[in-house]
Amino acid sequence: MAPSGIAPRILCVGMPVRDLTFRVETVPARGSKANATHMAEICGGNALNAAIAIARLGGRVAFAGPMGDARETSSNFILERMAAEGIETTHIARVAGAATPVSAIIIDASGERTLTIYRDPTLWSVHLPAADELLADCQAVLVESRCGAFCIDLCTEARRRGIPVIVGVDRAMAPTDSLLTAASHLLFASEQVQETAGIADDADALKGLATLTPAFLAATRGPRGTIWLNETGKLEETPAFPVEAVDTLGAGDVFHGAFALRFAEGNGGAGGAAIRRGRSSFKVRPPRRWPRRPATH
Repeated sequence: MAPSGIAPRILCVGMPVRDLTFRVETVPARGSKANATHMAEICGGNALNAAIAIARLGGRVAFAGPMGDARETSSNFILERMAAEGIETTHIARVAGAATPVSAIIIDASGERTLTIYRDPTLWSVHLPAADELLADCQAVLVESRCGAFCIDLCTEARRRGIPVIVGVDRAMAPTDSLLTAASHLLFASEQVQETAGIADDADALKGLATLTPAFLAATRGPRGTIWLNETGKLEETPAFPVEAVDTLGAGDVFHGAFALRFAEGNGGAGGAAIRRGRSSFKVRPPRRWPRRPATH
């Protein structure tokens, strides 16, 4: 627990990405070309997007995970952006000879995105710093679901110490995935919760997963809001704000960061309360863009 008056410290674990975003009226057809109306270079990745949200909402945040060789430009670009946001970077592990992930993202006029990403396979063999170092003064851990291979031991130790482990799920999880049971909270998107459970309904999928894990379970559904199972297993729902979508990139990640911070601020308690507090954090803050280099038009 953070001392009174001091913001909670959240450890985010994941794989940072250098994003190149292109705005177009429509996504080009296969084999064709299209001119972009705007281009931006930003830092991304699920856990890093969440970390930026936590920092901007007033939390203290540290980041752990692999990045490329110290001599390559993408990792240095991301580290500069993280420092500007006040994110602790001392726990990032540089992998010699490896490349930091890079993605190309096309955003159409509706705000929907299509992307491709390259992740250097050698990054998955990273060894994080010791748990004692990572979990010191830590009130919550937020993890990308794809990163269980290099952080499951850390998550298990965090739970042993009574520290909540919140997993942001952005792809289907196998029923045998260790993070399903290591997590205290699992935050899905609609597509991923249905694919993970093998059930084509969000509510039924959550109930099905509740038989596999004791974790708090929730699913975000874009304009349809968020549903979750409360402490008695009853389904609850929070509506989404009515907004005109401009850019959906990282929206779920920002929600995960807000949830983690609000849960830690509440010293645990009900996950549903953190969803409501996390939702309200968007309402009281004006929209802001992630830091970026000058755009090329």
